Amino acid sequence: MNDPSAVSPGPLPTIPPLVALAMRPLPLLPLQLVLGGVLQRIHRRNPAIFDRLGAHARARFGIKPIDLPFAFVVEAKPPRVSVVRELTPGLDARISASLANLLALLEGRVDGDALMFSRELVIEGDVEAVLALRNTIDDAQLDLATELSSLFGPLGAPARRAFEAARGHVIGSSGQGEQSR
Repeated sequence: MNDPSAVSPGPLPTIPPLVALAMRPLPLLPLQLVLGGVLQRIHRRNPAIFDRLGAHARARFGIKPIDLPFAFVVEAKPPRVSVVRELTPGLDARISASLANLLALLEGRVDGDALMFSRELVIEGDVEAVLALRNTIDDAQLDLATELSSLFGPLGAPARRAFEAARGHVIGSSGQGEQSR
């Protein structure tokens, strides 16, 4: 992203192919429910979050982690995420990268331009819509460990520590997500 503190720490790890293969038969609905809950929580906390999309507020974004056997379709208005086996035609834009790179991008921990130039991130379709989405995400200053742990109620604090440890192992720790928000 354009955050000066975002660094490109070198290639981030990918999900091992055998793990991805083992995930293939898993049902997608539970993941969709969790991600939908996180998206709704983010939207409730900041109802104007998607205003930055402007003319692209109704765009449909396909996000494909190249190391997983499923993908995501994200819509801003109304806020919705769908977990699918394959991306379908008719999306406004497609974004693909490893899961670790996508998560690091979401939190502003890596430079998206550097990932594109190194071909670790591929964008197809409406690039202007993707730039609007990128600006929206940058403004949101997301901390996925906080967002996910909020779903655990009274177990939120230990869940957050576990998510932060996992994040540090997978995408590194720049200190950004370590602060309380």
